[in-house]
Amino acid sequence: MTHRIHEVAGVAVLARHRASCHCGAVELELELPDGIVDPRRCDCSICRRKGAVVASVPLSGLHVVRGSDQLRLYQFNTFTARHYFCGVCGIYTHHQRRSNPQQYGYNVGCLEGINPLKIPGVSNEDGVNHPSDRPGA
Repeated sequence: MTHRIHEVAGVAVLARHRASCHCGAVELELELPDGIVDPRRCDCSICRRKGAVVASVPLSGLHVVRGSDQLRLYQFNTFTARHYFCGVCGIYTHHQRRSNPQQYGYNVGCLEGINPLKIPGVSNEDGVNHPSDRPGA
């Protein structure tokens, strides 16, 4: 069942919502016509460390409005996923997903006005046993 969130603690999730890193050097615009869809945490080695609540959008649903020159790329293991963070303040903003490279995962905490800690029932995904590593994937 798909979990769609249109409001968090009284703050509306806009169909075109701005997101930014902590220092504001990187600004994104996300197309969220269905709100925040299926927010989750992952327990893979990088997600455990960054602790972010993430949700996904199609590649066409994320636009870097400002600061593309400040984005830094980090890749590891299979070098499929592309993790981006601000080179100034270090905040993880988004990543091109390994399990679905046609999507970006984005840091819900970067959405303007949205506190991801106020979202009830955020699920935890088994990233240690990644779906792409399973037989038949």
